[in-house]
Amino acid sequence: MIRRIVRGLGKTLISVGVLILLFVVYQLWGTGLTHDREQKNLRSQFARTLAGPSPAAADTVPTSPSSPTTAPTTTIAAAVPDGDAVAVINIPKIGLDEVVVEGVGVEELKKGVGHYPDTKMPGEAGNAALAGHRTTYGHPFNRIDELVAGDDISITTKAGTFHYSVIEKKVVTPESIEVLDNTKDNRLTLTTCHPKYSAESRLIVIAQLTGPPVDAPVVPVGTTPTTSPPRTTELASGLERPGLSGAGAANRPAIAWGILAASIWLAAWAVGRWSGRRWTAYIVGTPIFLVALFLFFENVARLLPANV
Repeated sequence: MIRRIVRGLGKTLISVGVLILLFVVYQLWGTGLTHDREQKNLRSQFARTLAGPSPAAADTVPTSPSSPTTAPTTTIAAAVPDGDAVAVINIPKIGLDEVVVEGVGVEELKKGVGHYPDTKMPGEAGNAALAGHRTTYGHPFNRIDELVAGDDISITTKAGTFHYSVIEKKVVTPESIEVLDNTKDNRLTLTTCHPKYSAESRLIVIAQLTGPPVDAPVVPVGTTPTTSPPRTTELASGLERPGLSGAGAANRPAIAWGILAASIWLAAWAVGRWSGRRWTAYIVGTPIFLVALFLFFENVARLLPANV
């Protein structure tokens, strides 16, 4: 009896260990499938954006209410929803060609490199800041530690293509949000976690705009500018905004897919034992089980804070 209990406990622990190992594999490589799917959709979205109206496609507001038909107008930038494509970043040295989305929250960084909404857009005067994963979800910033002074970074937005030259690289604490502050020079700031597979610190790469900046859309006097989201208290680097701990809406899907995956495996085991063709049942059931397990992991990952 004791031997049977010990044997059952051992099998259970082995099964749990295998599931944890598979989840690690999913985090390091499986999340790349989600990233690649999102990037494909974002490229199509950004292509449509480039083909659309001129930059800052927005409202025009007369500067003088007394003569609305003849007064000069000023453009107001339309707010870009979080998760929408806003640019494409290209770093030839490390083979990076990635669509940039607006926002640095959990869901945004799963899609690709994210733009800090409370910083300038690339190409504008001041500091434009981007964040990206280093080891999961396509790990777009995996190799930015290889960049050195003089390396070229190009970014295409609806306003044009802009080139930046790397000038500095440093490691800071997660709380060093001053790197996001606006600057008198025109720069690009890249942030990611450091070291790899850890969120202990942040790796910062700073690059200087090599050409003239473009003017940001101006909000006319008497109008209310688009409000920026609350300033983060910790640098995103494939991590969440403070207090953000995953999507609770994934609870039910995660439970449902977990039950389905377990049911498929138990069914394969039962059929194999009943028919005497255990390996045949496992061979047939394993692909179906892995699909259900992948979807289970995908929803479990949504429950967790974004990782490195």
